[in-house]
Amino acid sequence: MLVRGWRRNWQQRSKLERIDLYSRLTLSVMPWLFTLSWQLAPFKSDIRHAPLPIALGLALLLVSLAQCLLSNRNIQLSFAHYLGTAVFPRRRQLPPLVLLLVNLGLLATMAGVDGIADSGLLIMTMNAPVAHAITQVLVIPVRTFLIQSLALAALCVGVLAAVGVRGGTLAGVVPTMLFGCVLTLIAVRPSAWSLSVMWQAEEARDLQARLAVAEERLRFGRDLHDVLGRNLAVIALKSELAVELAQRGRPEAVDQMVEVQRIARTSQQEVRDVVRGYREADLSTELAGARGVLSAAGIECDVTGDSGGELPAPIQSALGWVVREAATNVLRHGDPRRCTIRLRSLPDSVVLRVENDGAAPAPGPGGGSGVGDGSGSGGSGLAGLRERLRVLDGSLAAGPTGNGLFRLTATIPLGPTVPPARLDRPPAAREAPVLQEERR
Repeated sequence: MLVRGWRRNWQQRSKLERIDLYSRLTLSVMPWLFTLSWQLAPFKSDIRHAPLPIALGLALLLVSLAQCLLSNRNIQLSFAHYLGTAVFPRRRQLPPLVLLLVNLGLLATMAGVDGIADSGLLIMTMNAPVAHAITQVLVIPVRTFLIQSLALAALCVGVLAAVGVRGGTLAGVVPTMLFGCVLTLIAVRPSAWSLSVMWQAEEARDLQARLAVAEERLRFGRDLHDVLGRNLAVIALKSELAVELAQRGRPEAVDQMVEVQRIARTSQQEVRDVVRGYREADLSTELAGARGVLSAAGIECDVTGDSGGELPAPIQSALGWVVREAATNVLRHGDPRRCTIRLRSLPDSVVLRVENDGAAPAPGPGGGSGVGDGSGSGGSGLAGLRERLRVLDGSLAAGPTGNGLFRLTATIPLGPTVPPARLDRPPAAREAPVLQEERR
């Protein structure tokens, strides 16, 4: 599944890169198409066939081609500027502006020597700002671009009026030049915006994938901690008991080590289940296991209240992890003699309460209690439980209650917020280590 996800992401990114390349090539080709059509067309009938007008027309064509070359040279950097990945240098804006002014000067000179007809003059005027506008529209805001377009149209009108252009031709200069600018705006800016949105969506997908990987790592670490925590505590307890029995010459030491071997093998299987991602904690099994483990450690354990068999599978699994972690912490911290586990199903919630005596005093404000807090030695038990319960909108409270008591309370609401059970992950069939021997 992970390989298929990578393949889909690669194919999606490949498509996006092709769209990006197509858009950039389109914008690179656009000024050449306009120049070769709008600048060459007047040579047929609109430019007077005389040496000076032809020379001016050819010079104007060369300047327009130079504008296209500069536009192609700047299109990548202007795209990067629009996408926010680079800054377009101001010095690169000067050569295209100079060529644009030269273009307008040659156009005015042709009009001044009466070397071009009115229709050809308007066509060349419409083409004059296109190459420069393609990159400029990506570098500056739209409002600034429109203001600059109006200023350029006013400058063109003033230059042509100075050389003697009058009447309808002069009045048509403004709409034709603005048409070229607006055409460039609506052709370039939406394409760049679409690319920007697609790249942002791609980055969001990448971020989502990275977060999913990080979440899976946290889940795996939490499950591994929860699976091994209690079993390792039991192994340590049984090993200590076996050592004491062996020192006294008692044959029961062999039985204790056999039990340690069985628990170690069970732990191996549970770790394999975690790696495969199919393990779920079973509430009834965890309650029986906690009672057996605590009893074997010489701690009187009472399990009261509901059995939890009617609860939804996700809630049973979450509470099973709570019981496992609570039993582990009771074994690890303090010197408890009695532990009570009570499960209550209310109309709108289910409450699991684990209370034990022999709690070590808290080290100070904000410190752990020393019993069942999971904070010793950098433990992360309660943090993992809170993450599990948060998925079900549940809460976890843990802390000393006075008189050497420590209480852990897990509350999960019953209602539509509870996600459906994961039917594709059945609870693993495993035998809980119910230990009957009393610690001597």
